[in-house]
Amino acid sequence: MDISIASSFLPQNDPEAALAFYRDVLGFEVRNDVGFNGMRWITVGPVGQPATSIVLYPPTATPGITDDEQSTIAEMMAKGTFGSILLATPDLDDTFEKVQATDVEVVQEPTEQPYGVRDCALRDPAGNMVRIQELR
Repeated sequence: MDISIASSFLPQNDPEAALAFYRDVLGFEVRNDVGFNGMRWITVGPVGQPATSIVLYPPTATPGITDDEQSTIAEMMAKGTFGSILLATPDLDDTFEKVQATDVEVVQEPTEQPYGVRDCALRDPAGNMVRIQELR
């Protein structure tokens, strides 16, 4: 088989804040920005990697979602326990320095983890956990 990851989905509840984080802080390019019924789906991805994208979507747009489920998702997003993504960089210290110079919420500074990776952790504006791992 020849399978690759095309897109991952992360919830967002503020499209402009999501754009500011993924485009302006992380340097991703905007690939698509689609509005429908007052909601926005924004596709971003790393420059030079056109086959890999993140779709920032409004979680309330999920078909069949109940009011209770929407409330639970909003609570989990606020706590940072609903969505997450793992990114990678060859120079974690440089990347962290640039990200930390913005108003991003840092959860963990670069750390050598007991499971064999060195990474840091941030939260995006929607509360999603963003871990950045150093490539070795």
